[in-house]
This record gives sequence, C-alpha cells and structure tokens, in this order.
Amino acid sequence: MPGQHTIAPPVLADAAALWRLARDSRTLDLNSPYAYALWCRDFAGTSVVAKAEGRIIGFVTGYRRPSSPDVAMVWLVAVDPSQRRKNLAAAMLDDLVARLVRDGVRYLETTIAPGNDASIRLFASFATRWNAPVGRTGFLAPSDFPSEVGAHEPEELYRIGPLAHDNVHATVRMRA
Repeated sequence: MPGQHTIAPPVLADAAALWRLARDSRTLDLNSPYAYALWCRDFAGTSVVAKAEGRIIGFVTGYRRPSSPDVAMVWLVAVDPSQRRKNLAAAMLDDLVARLVRDGVRYLETTIAPGNDASIRLFASFATRWNAPVGRTGFLAPSDFPSEVGAHEPEELYRIGPLAHDNVHATVRMRA
C-alpha cells in the first residue's frame, strides 16, 4: 500500500543502502561502506531502518554508551529526500527509543552542529513528545576534526531525559 512503511532493526544486507542514503544526503559525514556493514551487524539492537515497498527510506543509527548503559547515543539520522516532511525521522526515533527504554535506557544523547536546524527541531520535538528535559553542552570544537576533511562546524551534545517508561505507551499511541 503506498505511503506505508515498516520500521525494524537493520540487517547486514541493509548496509549498502544505508551507505547510499548517507552519501546522497550530502549533509551527513560519510563513513566507509565497511562501517555501515559493521553497524548493521553489531549495533542492530540500537538502530532502525524504515522500509517502503522493500526499499530503505530512512535509518537511525545509535549505540549504548559502554560506560553508561542507561544512555543511548544517536549517531546518524537519515531520511530519503522523497520522504522528508512526513515525520518519518520522528517515527523512527520514537520506535527505537521505545524499545531501548523497555531495556533500561533512561537518557538519549546526540550531537548536533548549531546550524543544523532540522536536527535541532527533531530532537526538541522528541523531548516534547516524551515530556523530558533537554540539556545542551559544548562537545567538539572545529579543531577536534582533522584539517584534511575541511572546515567542520562545532558539535553540541544534547542530553534528553530522564525518559520515563510511562511515556513509551503514550508516544506509540500518538504515532498510531
């Protein structure tokens, strides 16, 4: 049915499509195809892909911080240009975090460059839906990135939480 999508953890066979979606975004830092393969294999439990008609139309990659297992770090969010402005990123994020909260995650972290208004809006709306406060601190300065990759904006660390288990059901109902 057109307009329908599914959200599920990635599998190794999804890696090439994730790499292409990141490459075609022209805004995300592109990693090697090998990195996406490892991500789909080793971090599938903390990541999701959205598919429509068998094609990947979006993904969220993340991981649990080894030193703080109650913290999930969202690394990348990508949505196919044809699917933008349809709340797909929010749906993927809610789906992922609902699973992680059931498994003990209480905080969500991500880094965002100050000029990335779309990501700032995405995570602000997430915090509102989950009724959770947002903290923001400096994280990476432009000098922390290799000069060989060119200019890179600073990255701020956003921390959202605590995330309440009670909000899992309310957020999933809002999406249905």
